Amino acid sequence: MRFGIYLPTRGALAEPDAIDAIARGAESMGYATIVVGDHIVFPVRVASKYPYTIDGGFPGLGDALEQLSLLAFVAGITERARLVSSVMILPHRNPLVTAKVLATIDVLSKGRLTVGVGVGWMREEFQALGAADFDQRGSVSDEYLGILKKCWTRDPVAHNGRFYAFEALHCMPHPVQRPHPPIWIGGHSIRSLRRVAQHGDGWHPVGATSASPLPPSEFHALLGQLRRFTDAQQRDFDALTIAFKAPSYDPGRVPPDHDRLRFTGEPAQIAEDLLAYEALGVDEVSFDFRSPPVSRTLDRMQHFMDQVAPLLR
Repeated sequence: MRFGIYLPTRGALAEPDAIDAIARGAESMGYATIVVGDHIVFPVRVASKYPYTIDGGFPGLGDALEQLSLLAFVAGITERARLVSSVMILPHRNPLVTAKVLATIDVLSKGRLTVGVGVGWMREEFQALGAADFDQRGSVSDEYLGILKKCWTRDPVAHNGRFYAFEALHCMPHPVQRPHPPIWIGGHSIRSLRRVAQHGDGWHPVGATSASPLPPSEFHALLGQLRRFTDAQQRDFDALTIAFKAPSYDPGRVPPDHDRLRFTGEPAQIAEDLLAYEALGVDEVSFDFRSPPVSRTLDRMQHFMDQVAPLLR
C-alpha cells in the first residue's frame, strides 16, 4: 500500500516556504503522493451543503491557492512524488485551457501528474465563475473528460459536443505519460461509479469522515458495484487504482454506530484499519496531516511513517 498527504491550499500553511518544506519532507519520508484540493473563489453567502461534514459547512471559507498553479509550483520543487489534483472540479474551467495546463504540468514534472476529477458541490461558486449549468454538471463533466483525452492524444483535434465545440486545432505538447495522465474519479454515488467505469483509470473517494465514514462493509459493496459497471463497459476492473482519501473534517466527532473514526487512535488501530482496506483492494490512502506550524505537520507525517507504516509490512 502507498501513502499520500494533503498539501495546504489555505490558512497559515499556504505560503511558499511551508509548502516547500511539506512537499520536500513528504518525498524524503517516502510518501508516494501529494494531493491538492480545488476551490477558486468563495462567495460570501453559501447555502450549498458540503457533503463531508455533518452540518454541511465547509471548513476554511475565504481563501485558497489555485490548484493547478500550485501543482506547477510543486512540480518544480519535487522529484519523485506523484502530484494529484484532488479533485479538480471539471466544469469550473474552460476545457481547452484545462487540457493545456494539465499537459504542461505533466511535461514539467516529467510525467508525475495524476488528474483527479469531480463534478463539484458549491452552486454559488459555479455561478460566480460563469461555469456550466450546475444542474447539468455531471453531463458537462463527462463531455469535458472526453475533450481532455482528445486533446492529449490527437493532433490536430476537434470537438463538436452538446456543451462545447471547437474546430480543428493543435493543442501541443501532449503529456509525457501515454496515452495520457491517469484519471481518477472522485465521489461514491452511483453516477460517480459509472463515470469511473467509463472514463477513469482510478477511483478516488473520500471516506473516514463523520459524515461519510465508508466503513469496509460499505466500501466492499461499492467496489462490487464498480466491478459490475466496469465489466459492462468491457474494461478491466483490476487495472483500476483504488485511492482512498481520509481528510480531517469534524475532528473529534464519531460517526453514528461507530466506536471511533477510522484511522484514528493508537498506531496498531490505524494499521488494522489500513489492512482491512488493503484486503479489499485499496492501493493507496492519502491522509490530512495539516496543522500549523509547519513543524507540527512534519512531526505528524514522520510519526505515521515511523509508528504506523512498519506495522503493515
